[in-house]
Amino acid sequence: MQQLNLPTFAYKIKESEGKTYIYDAIRKKYLVLTPEEWVRQHFINLLLTHYGYSKSLLRLEGGLTYNKLQKRSDIVVFENTGQPYLLVECKAADVPINQAVVAQASRYNLTLRCPYLAVTNGMSTFCFKVDFENGKFEQLKDLPKAAFEG
Repeated sequence: MQQLNLPTFAYKIKESEGKTYIYDAIRKKYLVLTPEEWVRQHFINLLLTHYGYSKSLLRLEGGLTYNKLQKRSDIVVFENTGQPYLLVECKAADVPINQAVVAQASRYNLTLRCPYLAVTNGMSTFCFKVDFENGKFEQLKDLPKAAFEG
């Protein structure tokens, strides 16, 4: 897999029946190692080890409904009150982070209403503070650190 601009970590990989799997510490199981999963697992590690989020407050590939369509959010971080806090949309490293990717994540966030939104391909990460009342985004220099206990 491609080297990312995210901290490396001691990930677990296994081979089975010609496929490669990576261990997901949140879901506690091995998942097929796709380029997007590679980015997601690195980003989860970043959230846990560098930003102080608790495993118990992360939900991965959660279902949501947008325009009567079933979609999946890559990573949602919740406050300890259960309120959605940060939505992260992950793409494979070779998928450019452009306006269409930000727009996709923003549409998903209309359902979740997270005050923070991030998009990453493991090479570039962009984070925004979302003002739903005024319909505005403010790009941030960094992700918000965990301000609550897990």
